Amino acid sequence: MIGIVVLIPQILPASDILVPSFWLIFGFLGGITYIAYLLAHIGIHKNPEAGVVAILGSVIVKLIFCMAFVLIYSIKAKESGLLFIVNFFSLYLLFTVFEMYCLLRNLRHQNLK
Repeated sequence: MIGIVVLIPQILPASDILVPSFWLIFGFLGGITYIAYLLAHIGIHKNPEAGVVAILGSVIVKLIFCMAFVLIYSIKAKESGLLFIVNFFSLYLLFTVFEMYCLLRNLRHQNLK
């Protein structure tokens, strides 16, 4: 994923498809996704019956922190709002899909035992 982001400005140098603070967004979402994954993973292993609740709780925590980030960033930055929204939510979707895939794989392995 990082490789694609690095290659986009080299392939399309004249277009502005990434906000200047893209790496801040990437780092924030990477960190918050890791924390949400750890919370859900610990919840799944503590009580396997409540695994779905742990996953849902981690997604809600991630969503609340992301909404706060968007609010703070949009107040502070004076950049294009639409470009920021497209960049942020495309990364949010990618990180969330990756997190759900990993967590559901863990649940699948527990069902086989």
